Amino acid sequence: MPTHTASRPAVTPVPPQPTRSAPGSAAHPHAVLSEAVTAPLAGGGEIGYAALDYAASAPVLRRVWEEVAAYAPYYGSVHRGTGHLSRLSTELFERSRATVAAFLDCRADDRLLFTRSTTDSLNLLAAALPAGTRVFVFETEHHAALLPWAHHGHPVHHLPAPADPEGAVRAAEEALAEAPEGPKLLCVTGASNVTGELWPVRRLAAAAHRHGARIVLDAAQLVPHRAVSVAELDVDWVAFSGHKLYAPFGAGVLAGRADWLDAAAPYLAGGGATRVVARDRSGGLRVSWAEGEARHEAGSPNVIGALAVAAACRALTDGGGYPALVARETELLTRLRAGLAALPGVTELSLFGADAERVAVVSFTVEGWESGELATVLSERYGIGVRSGMFCAQPLVRRLLDADDGSQDCGGTLRALRASFGAGTPREHVDRLVGALATLALPGTGRSTTRPDHVRP
Repeated sequence: MPTHTASRPAVTPVPPQPTRSAPGSAAHPHAVLSEAVTAPLAGGGEIGYAALDYAASAPVLRRVWEEVAAYAPYYGSVHRGTGHLSRLSTELFERSRATVAAFLDCRADDRLLFTRSTTDSLNLLAAALPAGTRVFVFETEHHAALLPWAHHGHPVHHLPAPADPEGAVRAAEEALAEAPEGPKLLCVTGASNVTGELWPVRRLAAAAHRHGARIVLDAAQLVPHRAVSVAELDVDWVAFSGHKLYAPFGAGVLAGRADWLDAAAPYLAGGGATRVVARDRSGGLRVSWAEGEARHEAGSPNVIGALAVAAACRALTDGGGYPALVARETELLTRLRAGLAALPGVTELSLFGADAERVAVVSFTVEGWESGELATVLSERYGIGVRSGMFCAQPLVRRLLDADDGSQDCGGTLRALRASFGAGTPREHVDRLVGALATLALPGTGRSTTRPDHVRP
């Protein structure tokens, strides 16, 4: 995996990492910090907080926090510094890059850039596309994957929502086959942030490549729940966010093919992205830009964010790795979906159908309840945290709610509830949600109202 082009002399080894403990201990790699958090109840008292909003931001893995805490005394400026802490921080930053590249099974000549988020990663890629690149994106995408392309001046073909994975492949194949010659990019999600349904990424990548297109995978909701191999899926780029991968501190990742990134103007102009800045004969500035990852990582890198992402990658591959996580999440997901299906007036949202494979993300509506108010009641009466709204995927939610009429209203019925979970989620949290909804969904308990002012869409 190529590293930053700055010279990096040998340094003292990084601070020792926390001891890895056996499953069941406080330091188990999949334990989360929020386990002991309590929430106040409207009637008085407190209850253990049931965090069921992982799809927005996952709780922090205890091991991630411990690794950050172990490094914090050694924090220093990254790259170009010759002092002890600067050299130490540089080594740790680049080691984190290599860790994440290995976690994603990147190809040897891929670039791996640290960004602020998935949104930032996809905007960076949009800015780096060759002029005139035609972008193909399903209308079902999160806004982070739906909006950057036109914003950066590329022609966009919006593919309609498919009824099943096979329909997604057919739609992409047909659209790409009809596209004129020139650079093309297909943007797809790995798992829906609304329904949790898995998309046929490998087949979509094959379809794209058959027609001379490249493909970028939005893995924000996939990588916390499934192992992602860039090489196996044969995607050209992958993007994800640390805050959905149990890693705080505002870091994201864009990894993939080097050529378009290397040929593009720097994403940000500033220190770190330059090799030479000098006055020319006319009195202006002559700038020679850096190569490699440094070209698109101007400014002081978020070394703690990069470390947190790398620590999460290590934690998720320890302690039984993804097979153990998938088995645990599948058991809880089956329990939740069965509980919801048994409740009157509760409707789960799905694009591909009830039997489609999915990760631990479930969106639903409850008859007689405005979702924002119901989410508030779940929090204040039961200590349950879920998400209410359109989940930054408005075209998809409108379609799933049969409200795709161009309405600008983001309140009232154009909203749903979403429960999502993962590592560290106890069975009791799922059962508490189902039990609360069993009470609240009874006839006469709901209140169809307009959106409360304090609840945001």
